[in-house]
Amino acid sequence: MHTLPRRDFLRLTAAGLAVAGTRLNAASSAGLGDDIDFSRWLQPVPVGGVFESPDWCIWCGSAVRGDDGKYHLFYSRWPSKLGHLAWVTHSEVARAVADSPNGPYRHVEVVLPPRGEKFWDGSCTHNPTLLRVGKKFCLYYMGNVGDGVVPPKSLNWTHRNHQRIGVAIADSPAGPWTRFDRPVVDISADSDAPDALMTSNPAVCVRPDGGLLMVYKAVATKGKAPFGGPVVHLVATADKPEGPWKKNLTPIFTKPGEHFAAEDPFIWHDGDRYRGIVKDNNGIFTGKGYSLAHWESRDGFAWRPAKHVFVSTPEIAWTDGAKKKLNALERPQLVFDAHGTPITLLCAGAYEAGRARSFNVAIPLRRPTS
Repeated sequence: MHTLPRRDFLRLTAAGLAVAGTRLNAASSAGLGDDIDFSRWLQPVPVGGVFESPDWCIWCGSAVRGDDGKYHLFYSRWPSKLGHLAWVTHSEVARAVADSPNGPYRHVEVVLPPRGEKFWDGSCTHNPTLLRVGKKFCLYYMGNVGDGVVPPKSLNWTHRNHQRIGVAIADSPAGPWTRFDRPVVDISADSDAPDALMTSNPAVCVRPDGGLLMVYKAVATKGKAPFGGPVVHLVATADKPEGPWKKNLTPIFTKPGEHFAAEDPFIWHDGDRYRGIVKDNNGIFTGKGYSLAHWESRDGFAWRPAKHVFVSTPEIAWTDGAKKKLNALERPQLVFDAHGTPITLLCAGAYEAGRARSFNVAIPLRRPTS
């Protein structure tokens, strides 16, 4: 593992922002069209499609096909004996591999381990999302630092409010990964800014006109401490993966009167427009309760619910015909084929309240023929 100060960040040029073999360069200029209904793309989950462990809470899966032909899943994990709320204190980003985007995945290594209190991400790494930019693999994530205490019935708010966004860069999914001494998206210095308390949950894609676009979760200081709020999402752009990132502080995925409408965005450009799959916390946009929602944008800054906004409720269907209601199905991420078409929806899931047994699930996708 390499560590560099910000002044020595890798200087990846804008010319290198053509994505090799991933979601942008192969996407049709016509895009997916206006009538895409992702709820009809969902296919039954095969045996091996659930990646879980009795010893670990597993969350936040993001996968990409490497030059070795294998699929590399970057995910969050922390000891299951500590309970679900320990994600904010004890999470670490790890890597698993599979021959298919739908699994089965096999754990290989811890990628972003704790590295000590002197670092901004020294206690916890979480929310991984992997993007290939030219010949580089860019692993965006949330990091924090704190005392490591896991309260019995609530989050450790010191850790939660120390969340910031960083990136690690490598030539291969197998690393080695370069981590940096400062976050790439920090809180704003203005105490009235919508991201004055914390930043997390980065979602990043390559812009068709060059550079990168990020959507990230932000919390203001206006709400009652320690939660703060409101909880919103903001957009930032950069010419290079390591930034500097220019923020647009106009919130997206919002509805008047809602303090925390959405979470967990995944974004991409389909050759025609930006698209996002977002957790709709209370069914505000889908009308179906807690669910996943499809959004779109022409410029990456102004977003609206897609024509067919509903994607899924927390339920998975198995190839044997059985269906399972879940307590959680969130943190959506897509895997793409060589033509830029989504082929797998990755989600974090949990079977029961309390989420002591959590996992990643790979849901195959297929575009309907009619």
